[in-house]
Amino acid sequence: MATVKPFAAWRYDPALPIDQLVCQPYDVINPSQQEQYYQRHPYNMIRLELPKKDREDIYSGAAAVFQDWQKQGVLRRDDRPAFYLYSQEFTEGGQRICRTGFLARLKAEGYASGQVAPHEETLPGHKQDRFLMMQATYANFSPIFGLYAQPGREIDKALVEAAAGRTEIDFTDEYQVRHRLQPITQPQVLRQVEEQLAGLKIYIADGHHRYETASRFAREIAPGQENAAYVMIHLVNLYDPGLIVLPTHRMVRNVAGFRGEALLSQLRNGPLHLEELSGQDKESGLRRLEEVMAAAGARETVFGLYLDGAYYALRMDKTDPALSRAAAGHSAAYSQLDVTVVHKMVLEYCCGIGDAEAASGQYLSYSRNTEETIAAVDSGEYQFALLLNATKVEELLAVADAGDKMPQKSTFFYPKVIAGLTINDLK
Repeated sequence: MATVKPFAAWRYDPALPIDQLVCQPYDVINPSQQEQYYQRHPYNMIRLELPKKDREDIYSGAAAVFQDWQKQGVLRRDDRPAFYLYSQEFTEGGQRICRTGFLARLKAEGYASGQVAPHEETLPGHKQDRFLMMQATYANFSPIFGLYAQPGREIDKALVEAAAGRTEIDFTDEYQVRHRLQPITQPQVLRQVEEQLAGLKIYIADGHHRYETASRFAREIAPGQENAAYVMIHLVNLYDPGLIVLPTHRMVRNVAGFRGEALLSQLRNGPLHLEELSGQDKESGLRRLEEVMAAAGARETVFGLYLDGAYYALRMDKTDPALSRAAAGHSAAYSQLDVTVVHKMVLEYCCGIGDAEAASGQYLSYSRNTEETIAAVDSGEYQFALLLNATKVEELLAVADAGDKMPQKSTFFYPKVIAGLTINDLK
């Protein structure tokens, strides 16, 4: 179904310190981190991935840097197409985990054919930024993240066997994630992987903005140009044991006339069951909430509310007719998501924050760190927070297969795929 091909990437000169040259993808870098990357090394990928707004046209500036680094030999083009076997080893929940996939290029044909399936809504402003960068540089500096389903893991086995234990790049980043990369160039292996992927559907896990931008770029800017029809992608098998999704919490602000007691009253009188979780101190209250959320059954949604220094657990039966009515026009898979219950039954019903308001950025911020979320409410910057369980991978697939899209920031695949290991040239 999907068209996936090897490519000859631009990569850093192996004599340079790769751990000082890579950076996180653009959408998770804050201004402080951006500055740190700038200071880390004069050739750090931040200058291409997310350049400073210190000139009128940052996009032409990035294009000039890209060309200059090629001329200097900072970047070198591989002489043969490859799939790049890529693993990330990290710690989560006290365990060391390894997620393995490979870097390739995917034909960006949009979603109409059904070959590539999205699962999440996107923001127009982010797409325009990436479009202008692609138009100026004719390159992808960081990959999107895609999933495919192959229970027997034949592709994984073929690539690992072809690598034969070799690793060209091996380093640990500032988040203690170990990255290992090995190009696979054997023609018979490349053909095998291409042929097996041709019968599989690709699910966009992360990078919807970049995929949609690549599709528009191929259609509007470079029609008929073969290389420009593709976007760089990191592909991971759904059956890889290292594939995990982390929760994304909601922090709420700027609700006009907000009163905490009024919110609690609305929740008590609505379809949700509200339970205050008392504890001797704030930490014990949070531990109790985490225990309640971890014990959630398959038929119920359980999430947390942090308000005025207190924790509350909220529950709702996923088959409650009120939820189906609130999510009218969407699939059954969509209506049963925890994040749907949060958005429809709390944010929209109680606070007037519908889809348009949520997309505006005026009312919601997001965090993957529970302690940071609580601290942000305690500081007075936010009025309350909603603490969620992680979306399950099978829920993502059910929504995507139904042709539906989750609310923004419904999933967070950890760790992020780092920028700077490979660059896909669109010329």
